[in-house]
Amino acid sequence: MKKILKNTMKTVFAAALFSALFLSCAASGGKPISLLEQGNFAAGGIVAANSGEFDPDNVFGSFSGQTIHADFASVFYQIPENHKKNSIVFLHRNGQSSRCWGTTPDGREGFQSIFLRDGYSVYLVDQPRRGQASQSSVPVTVNPDFTDQMRFEQFRLGLWPNLYERTAFPKDKKSLDNFYNLMTPSIGSVPLESTLKAFDEVFDRAGNSVFFTHSAGGNIGWRSAIRNENVKAIVALEPGSFVFPESDAPKAIENLYVNFPTMTVSDDDFEKLTKIPIVVYFGDNIPDAHSVHPGEDFWYAVKTTAYKFAEIANSRGGDVTIVDLPKTGIYGNTHFLFSDLNNGQIANHIENWLKEKGLDE
Repeated sequence: MKKILKNTMKTVFAAALFSALFLSCAASGGKPISLLEQGNFAAGGIVAANSGEFDPDNVFGSFSGQTIHADFASVFYQIPENHKKNSIVFLHRNGQSSRCWGTTPDGREGFQSIFLRDGYSVYLVDQPRRGQASQSSVPVTVNPDFTDQMRFEQFRLGLWPNLYERTAFPKDKKSLDNFYNLMTPSIGSVPLESTLKAFDEVFDRAGNSVFFTHSAGGNIGWRSAIRNENVKAIVALEPGSFVFPESDAPKAIENLYVNFPTMTVSDDDFEKLTKIPIVVYFGDNIPDAHSVHPGEDFWYAVKTTAYKFAEIANSRGGDVTIVDLPKTGIYGNTHFLFSDLNNGQIANHIENWLKEKGLDE
């Protein structure tokens, strides 16, 4: 009798476990994720030494002569079984960390799980002095950043306090609070070369990769692709800036938010960007002309610059596609199109592009 009861309990437990897994998969909209490997590593960084002489008898009372490991990037990675030959490396924008790729403000799956479930190895990077890579080699002061309302308008959720009528951002207060809780302070700035060296190590570790960049991360994307042959394609989600060849650099478009100067690279370096497929995505509520609202005016300038970037690159044999989502019939996306309510639709659009370019094998 005890044996029968024991076997019955095993059966009930197994059924309950299967049911839980099934419901979990159903809730996420996909099959279970089976991982071959996952972990963390640091990339780049320096070892700096404090002045003075180290005193082994006073290690707690004096910092003299002691060292610090700092200014590295922090990377979390997951490699699924039967993974595709190209990995995906995700880079966040200014003011956030890699956490933004993991979930959405309303708690759904983010791009991390969506693309992992589709067979891509994923590498989520916190760039130096951000998030889990916040160890700095120089003194910094982090002040409170009272910018919620500015971010609301700059990231095109709406015009404070009202969301745009046509928005793919969730309309409940909890989701808005979760959105703001994704913000991360910058622990000082890091020299561009130091950041690029860190990403060289990331791509050396990840191998052949598609580089997903967002906003201010776009600049790292262009420059990493120029210097590292493991960057096989770029998916730039509303990049805040572009690089142009020195011989053909357009004048920067002035706007009411931030006027970035035109960034240039040598013609030979720009040529390297014409050797890989690049797709640039823009969401909704970007005007077709200058706006009196600084946030909207900025994105008008950026999108206009993006088309100039594509024109110049493609005239030199490049493969740059600009996707203006409203023109494809996909409406309402904010600056965070990878975590909006229709992020699954956006991911599917990107996956079709990856397939078209032969990057999904």
